[in-house]
Amino acid sequence: MATEYTLPSEWKSALAGKCPRCRKGNMFKAPLLSLRSKKMLDHCPHCGLKFEKEPGYFYVAMYVSYAFVVAELVSSCVATYVLTGNLESPWLYLSVALGMSILLSPFNYRYSRIVLLYYLTPQFQFKEEYYLGKYRDN
Repeated sequence: MATEYTLPSEWKSALAGKCPRCRKGNMFKAPLLSLRSKKMLDHCPHCGLKFEKEPGYFYVAMYVSYAFVVAELVSSCVATYVLTGNLESPWLYLSVALGMSILLSPFNYRYSRIVLLYYLTPQFQFKEEYYLGKYRDN
């Protein structure tokens, strides 16, 4: 009798910050909304995947983060205009933009790296044998 199991979806695994290869191990030491360390792990605790495939690899995540910040700033400034109707005060928009950048920086740090590993690195594709624990070598 075969054991049935459901594989985790790519979308849910990415949102949870799981390893892109096995979708079981965590990529970060602590959850997004915790006051503990925001540090990223070097290797997946489940399958042993080394997340930084070469030195300086996560510099590419800065470009992803930049795209996030641009989208957030445009959205927050449009929302500020819609809510206040004030088009004359540059200080209002500057303070909202600066506040949103600081408030969302943990989100940008974490999810720019997740987007890089899940969607921009084809070598880190999901492998079912790593999810099931049937792998031999890292």
